[in-house]
Amino acid sequence: MSKPSSNRPSSRLPPPRRDWALFLDFDGTLVSLEAHPDDVHVSPRLKALLGELDRTFDGAVAVVSGRPLDQLERLLAPVSLPMAGIHGLEWRDADGTRHTAIDQPAQLASCRDALAAFVEGHPGLHYEDKGVSLTLHYRGAPELDDACHEFFEAQHRALGDTFELISGKCVLELRPGGYHKGTAVARLLDETPAFQARTPVFIGDDVTDEDAFRVVNARGGHAVRVGIQGETAASCYLESVQEVLTWLESLAAQGA
Repeated sequence: MSKPSSNRPSSRLPPPRRDWALFLDFDGTLVSLEAHPDDVHVSPRLKALLGELDRTFDGAVAVVSGRPLDQLERLLAPVSLPMAGIHGLEWRDADGTRHTAIDQPAQLASCRDALAAFVEGHPGLHYEDKGVSLTLHYRGAPELDDACHEFFEAQHRALGDTFELISGKCVLELRPGGYHKGTAVARLLDETPAFQARTPVFIGDDVTDEDAFRVVNARGGHAVRVGIQGETAASCYLESVQEVLTWLESLAAQGA
């Protein structure tokens, strides 16, 4: 059983087992972080690896990301896996059936206009309108960290407590509350036959993955952090995206 940690995860990885359910973050885990989300490229190597893992774990492999499903499907095509997008606000089954947890919130309308104006006035920023959430990226202008936080905090106050403000690596997101990567993992474990009665393993790199780490820990699984900056609920870690891919390749090669 994985043991939760609040500070220092171990470099010792769990011995692989065929009864794992494997949950994979995308940016910063399977692919390197880029200044703009559209700059990310998915190699044929990674697509082939995901297919091999899907066979190794009998369909119990899912991608759980902050990106919208449309982007994940486009980047990973023709790979067909269960996926959760926008931190669990939308998801798709392995057969491509799509679901959404909430309709597009009308409250975001005024925030969209304000965000567009804010980004236009600050070179290096860009934003994503995901329909059910709004995301501000400032990796291209990290010196604007304080200004971005102040702006989004003001928008959060205007929207009220039914929304959450989430902070990640040079990214801020406003989204309806009650949904996160942990709820996405729990839904798959509870409702999807291929994932049921399996030991969950989640690999992620950012604070938005901590919710999933806690769910995995509570269910006797393994939480794996990419990098060791800051406190984490992960029990073990890998140093980089390349180490993640190398470990995943070893799981597929060994047949877990």
